[in-house]
Amino acid sequence: MKVKVISVLEDNYMYLVIEERTRDAVAVDAAVPKRLLEIIRKEDVVLRAILTTHHHWDHARGNEELARLCPGLRVFGADQRIGALTDTVTHGQELTFGAIRVRCLFTPCHTSGHMCYFMWEDNSPDAPALFSGDTLFVGGCGQFFEGTAEQMYTNLTQILGALPKDTKVFCGHECTVRNLKFALKVEPENEMVKEKLAWAKQRDDEDLPTVPSTLQEEFLYNPFLRVTEEPVQRFTGHTDPVEVLRRLRTERDNFKKPKEQPHPQAMLAFDWGLFGPFLEK
Repeated sequence: MKVKVISVLEDNYMYLVIEERTRDAVAVDAAVPKRLLEIIRKEDVVLRAILTTHHHWDHARGNEELARLCPGLRVFGADQRIGALTDTVTHGQELTFGAIRVRCLFTPCHTSGHMCYFMWEDNSPDAPALFSGDTLFVGGCGQFFEGTAEQMYTNLTQILGALPKDTKVFCGHECTVRNLKFALKVEPENEMVKEKLAWAKQRDDEDLPTVPSTLQEEFLYNPFLRVTEEPVQRFTGHTDPVEVLRRLRTERDNFKKPKEQPHPQAMLAFDWGLFGPFLEK
């Protein structure tokens, strides 16, 4: 099982999972068809299915076009809002694509129909993979757009957190540096956070992805998986794990956004006085 990490849009990831014996492939969150088809041609594989984590446009907008271009393509997901959906999946359902096995893990909260996908190959020495969409990020978790802290707590502790610790985590967005800056605010003495942040900054400078992480690593630096740890509870002022998670999410939502740099051409326009007539009104 080979996983191709494909950066698209502003900070999204889509993935192409290749069954190396048959050269069949499965896409996860196929948001940009043209880019995906380029990779498919380069890898010389046949796209058999799309696994969509949730209906948001930056994860699912390519489904219709790919379904049109690839007759017989199956599109799996748990939300009827997903475009070109052919197969509605449920929690615990297992799928098979050649040697690749997939377990569907229902994680409602970011959206009410969010599904994660746990993949492995029997008798393979490779670690399994989790495609976590916008539920679990490297160093963070997704916003609670259509759910509650109680749901996310269940998602992170009982569903995703219970997977094998060597599971590789492939998430839906590249937001690791921002997540770890917040994690450092929560736990300023956590050496694992410091080390991972320094590494992530270097990757970011080199325009390289920070995925995958492993579940074992996430428990060491991701505050949303550390809600029973004393420093995290002290930061939030709560000891009940759900309340700790709720407060963490609120704090993360309000965490200062990076200052936007003015566009160079706009600065030249100011220098040349081109905005003067508008500013005087």
